[in-house]
Amino acid sequence: MSRAGKIARRTFLVGSAAVLGGVAFGTYRYLAPPRNPLLDGLPEGAAALTPHVLITGDAVILITPRADLGQGAYSLQAALIAEELDVDLEQVRVDPGPPSVAYYNGAVAAEGFPFASTDGSVLARGARGFGDVAAKLIGLQVTGGSSTVPDAYLKLRVAGAVARETLKEAAAREAGLDRFALTTASGNVILPDGTRRPYTGLAAAAAGIDPVRNVDLRPPEDWRYVGRAMQRIDIVAKSTGRQVYGIDLRRAEMLYGTVRSNPRIGGGLRGYDASAAENMRGVRKIVPLENGVGVIADNTWRAFQAVEAIDFDWEPAPYPADTEAMWGRLQQALAEENRDSRFKDEGDVEAAFAGAEVLEAEYRVPHLAHAPLEPASAVAQVTADRVDIWTATQIPRFVQRNVAAQTGLAAEDVHLHVQMAGGSFGHRLEDTYVRQAVALAQAAQGTPVKMTWRREEDMAQDYPRPMMLARGRGTVRDGLVEAYDLDIVSPSVTASQLARQGLPTAGPDVTIIAGAWDQPFAIPNVRVTGYRAPEMVPVSSWRSVGASGNGFFHDCFLDELIHAAGADPLAERIRLCWHEPSRKVLEAVGEMSGWNGPHLGEGRGRGVAFCLSFGVPVAEVVDVTATDKGIRIDKVFVAAEVGRVIDPVNFENQVQGGVVWGLGHAMNCAVIHQDGMAVQANFNQYEGMRLYQVPEIVVRGLENGEIVRGIGEPPVPPAAPALANAIFAATGQRIRTLPLWDSVDFA
Repeated sequence: MSRAGKIARRTFLVGSAAVLGGVAFGTYRYLAPPRNPLLDGLPEGAAALTPHVLITGDAVILITPRADLGQGAYSLQAALIAEELDVDLEQVRVDPGPPSVAYYNGAVAAEGFPFASTDGSVLARGARGFGDVAAKLIGLQVTGGSSTVPDAYLKLRVAGAVARETLKEAAAREAGLDRFALTTASGNVILPDGTRRPYTGLAAAAAGIDPVRNVDLRPPEDWRYVGRAMQRIDIVAKSTGRQVYGIDLRRAEMLYGTVRSNPRIGGGLRGYDASAAENMRGVRKIVPLENGVGVIADNTWRAFQAVEAIDFDWEPAPYPADTEAMWGRLQQALAEENRDSRFKDEGDVEAAFAGAEVLEAEYRVPHLAHAPLEPASAVAQVTADRVDIWTATQIPRFVQRNVAAQTGLAAEDVHLHVQMAGGSFGHRLEDTYVRQAVALAQAAQGTPVKMTWRREEDMAQDYPRPMMLARGRGTVRDGLVEAYDLDIVSPSVTASQLARQGLPTAGPDVTIIAGAWDQPFAIPNVRVTGYRAPEMVPVSSWRSVGASGNGFFHDCFLDELIHAAGADPLAERIRLCWHEPSRKVLEAVGEMSGWNGPHLGEGRGRGVAFCLSFGVPVAEVVDVTATDKGIRIDKVFVAAEVGRVIDPVNFENQVQGGVVWGLGHAMNCAVIHQDGMAVQANFNQYEGMRLYQVPEIVVRGLENGEIVRGIGEPPVPPAAPALANAIFAATGQRIRTLPLWDSVDFA
């Protein structure tokens, strides 16, 4: 059986385990190849060989549907296709493609099930298979959850192989030869006599052939791209300032707009006075919106100035008005009636606590903003029978559906042109800004309008990472950790996000306890409980989602117990770790750092932390020095297990970026609310790590796992606890609340 056939069979068998018992109505639809969206409006002489490969008379175009937010997603997707299609990356064009069921993401759906990534049981495999089935049936086209590589690794290579073999078949028929006598190289089919037939010259012939689906994938020893250092396809444009982002777009006769909504998110608008704005230079129209007002002008700056001149009468916030009251709400929610999950309950925690000295601690992490360098923007053009939208987004099919409902048009009449994003980390999983752009364009019927949020609006309207609170209790005995009990309370990210898309939720929210309940440590008595707090400020996914806070909670409390036991922080983690790939990660970071205990001398210390998130075990060691000017971060060591490193250069970049992201937010960042509004309005109030503070970051990628994983988010969760543990080793100060600058200064 071909490799593609094996893939389909394996996926079907796994999925069947989950669809037995009445859900099998979707089996036929699941097995059927998705409709190829590239066939719509296909130019004469062009061939859409798969939904991922389009060949015209003068170009090879690779469709890379996962959004590029700066993580190199377009390059990695293109490389996976090119590996099997046998083209050079310099020969091709890359396009994100249209919204389509064909570009569903099966890997991201599996994250929502309450099965640890280390769980290889039939039930767990069946649930993951069902996730793929459900994602395909509903056309879940989403970028997130570090799922781009896991979802694409086989799928895109198969797409490239199908296209390659179809082009060979076209050439073979023209030459009267057997396809298996032909080879390929650098975008050419090569005949036995050495004649080269460029793919572009075979497009017309290939368009009339059914795709060859019985294909073999190339063995690793024949790979040219996967596993080798690559130059990203966007690196020259980004290095020379020529990269076009969504915010850079221009259209003929375009107008410009901005909006201002109630800064107390979800609060209404009693009224407004726009008389001063209406008479300002360049203002074309004032547009009433839900909970706010939009301005259309002849340039962006004039639109910004005009919206500032409007006098608003806002309604109060529909949630506690300040951060302290919100902390109180979280503490109240730590009650049995709010229990959302208890997926980890091994041994007998209560019996272990009886008569023992119990260590107790409370941890807190604040709201955090996405704060991308590129504030939200979109260009929209609305006519009586068509909508065009140019923007960066992680949810193209949701955008298409929502705009269709907003305008009363059919979904196929909403044309989305996805752009490169200047950062996001979850911000573009929302589409409020797109709907506002469309509303302005409706008011300027037929004329394209570019809507841009001011930086202050982007911060005010951001759906943040939720604030979270945890309480830990534990015991030690004979120098070892004996009992570990962690209660975590948070609003539900999943429920908040899906509600904005008009979708219901059911059952526990795994994100509340992700990165805590599923850690591979064999503590004799261990329990992790999640509590769902009522929603306050609407919240959203942020880089590493629930694990971003839970990594801090889980590992810092484990570090406290290890210290109480008098054990070595790294040695005890290794002893407790039952999962071999995770243990190897811990061993690797110890070897990399030359670990010889947490103390490095007077005023110097190092901390180790571990978190398994998105199926990726990551261990980090942070070295710090307590100076007269504050804590200086000297060096960071990181080891991560991803099954296979697709591009070593990009892998290192992503790990280093995740560490800087995690450390910077742990050091400095929090969104504080007063009078229902976020106090932080710009980067001067929401500082990341400064360039001079960035340490040397040494990275090692391990390839022991059976499943290929993504690396965009997993380096984030261990960064904060490794730094906090290092500060404790250097100073003796145990910090349990982020950001750390509330407790220490940084040099």
